[in-house]
Amino acid sequence: METINACPYGFAFEPASTALLLIDFQRDFLEEGGFGSSLGNDVSLLRAALVPARKVLDAARAASLFVVHTREGHRPDLADAPQAKLRRGNAPLRIGERGALGRLLVRGEPGHGIVAEVAPREGEPVIDKPGKGAFYATDLDTLLRVRGIRFLLVAGVTTEVCVHSTVREANDRGLDCLVVEDAVASYFPEFQRVALEMIRAQGGIFGWTAPASSVVSALAGASQ
Repeated sequence: METINACPYGFAFEPASTALLLIDFQRDFLEEGGFGSSLGNDVSLLRAALVPARKVLDAARAASLFVVHTREGHRPDLADAPQAKLRRGNAPLRIGERGALGRLLVRGEPGHGIVAEVAPREGEPVIDKPGKGAFYATDLDTLLRVRGIRFLLVAGVTTEVCVHSTVREANDRGLDCLVVEDAVASYFPEFQRVALEMIRAQGGIFGWTAPASSVVSALAGASQ
């Protein structure tokens, strides 16, 4: 077993049974003209997570961890998008409408793609999910079980929405999760702080958190 210096206490994991999950590092959320900016958000707040996330990704690859990427988006006909989701909010553009990066949150459009900084390599699965949680209506659970994965290192956006939803789903499936504090991000700094506190509260009710530096250090030891 290896151990990451984490909160609320050390995160013990077996590298062979550990996966890195990169959640929704999509142009639609991290670039101007995408879905996030159409809601009036400052996308630079999310981009701050990219350098730490890339460091963790490089370390995970060096340690031969299973790496999985996710993207939130819908079929071009929007048949998998609930009407409640489509009509919610009062943004100038809604899901499926055309923006600077193509139709918002639609699979196959430019905005649906993962940013270059953490782009998948050949052989790294990409999970296309219609909801916030990465387990809902996807085969993520099957992919992890087939490989005997019991531990998840989690990076991605946004902390309080898709990251939190996925960690909660994973928790209910018996997986131990560590969220990389500076490799996740929110459009709202206060949400970022509180979301991380919620994960590690009460002795780690949903999991652990640690900075990228601690994760990279532990993975470096695991790869030797």
